Amino acid sequence: MLPFLLRRLATAIPTLFVVVTLSFFLMRVAPGGPFDLERPLEAKVMENLQRIYQLDQPLYRQYLTYLGALLRGDFGPSFYFRDFSIGELFAQGLPVSMRLGACALTLALLIGGPLGALAAFRQNGNADHAVMGFAAAGITIPNFVVAPVLQIVFGLTLAWLPVGGWNGGALRNIILPVVTLALPQIAVIARMTRAAMIETLRANHIRTLRAQGLDGSTVALHALRASALPVVSYLGPAAAALLTGSVVVETIFGIPGIGRYFVEGALNRDYTLVMGTVVVIAVFVLVFNLAVDLLYALLDPRVRLD
Repeated sequence: MLPFLLRRLATAIPTLFVVVTLSFFLMRVAPGGPFDLERPLEAKVMENLQRIYQLDQPLYRQYLTYLGALLRGDFGPSFYFRDFSIGELFAQGLPVSMRLGACALTLALLIGGPLGALAAFRQNGNADHAVMGFAAAGITIPNFVVAPVLQIVFGLTLAWLPVGGWNGGALRNIILPVVTLALPQIAVIARMTRAAMIETLRANHIRTLRAQGLDGSTVALHALRASALPVVSYLGPAAAALLTGSVVVETIFGIPGIGRYFVEGALNRDYTLVMGTVVVIAVFVLVFNLAVDLLYALLDPRVRLD
C-alpha cells in the first residue's frame, strides 16, 4: 500500500500547486479590486492601502510572497473583514461547517445505503418504486426549496424545532440543516446502491454462492461489498462538498459556517478570502479522493496494480 499511497501523493501535490497558481492569477486579472468603492478613495489613501496589503508590488512578487506565507500556514489578512485574518475566520467557521457536513454524510450513508439495497432486493416491487420515487424527488428538489418547507412545517406550524440559529451547535438547531443537506445525498446514494446491487446480484459469483446453498444474509453481504465501489467513489467529492459548507443552507438557517465566505469574498474582491476558501476546498477534495483511493484499493485489491 505504501507505493500506492506515494503515487497518489505525487499526483495530489502538483495538483494543489496548479489550483493555487491558477486561482491567484485569475483573481488578479479579473476587473475590479478590493478597494474599489462607489465613491472612489483619495489617491493618497488608495496608495497607502495598496502599500499596506503589498498590492503595489509586481504581480510575480505578490505571488511568491503568497506562496511563502501559504507554506507557513498563513492565509493572510482579510481585505473585507479587516479586523480578522483569514485563519481566524476559518477557525470560527470551518468546525461549524464540518460538523454539519459530517452529520449529513453519516445520515445519508445510514439511510441511503439500506434504502438502495432494499430497492435492489425488491426490484420492480412496491418498495423499489417507493425508494426510486423518493430518490427522484430528493435529487430534483433544490435545497433552497426544501429548507423553507422544513422551517414552515417543523418550525412554525408544529413548533418542534427552531427555524434557524446555531446556539452553540445544540442538537435541536442542527436537525433541520442536517436533514436539508442530507436529503439529496440520500437520494444519490440510494440510486447508486440500487444500480450496483442489481448488477452484482446478477453476477456469476453470486449465482454460485446461491447454488452452494448459502443463506440470504451471507449472499447479501457479498453483494454489498462488491456494490460498494461506486458509492465509495462518490463519497470523496461528496464529503469535500459537505464539509466545506453550503452557502444556501447556512444562509437560510443562519449557520456561521464558511460556506458564505467564498461568495462574500468574490463579491467584495477579497483576494485572500477567496484564495483561502479555494485552498481549503482543494485540500479537502484531494484528501478525500486520496482516502477513497485507499479504501477502493482495500475493497478491490486489483486497483493496487494500476
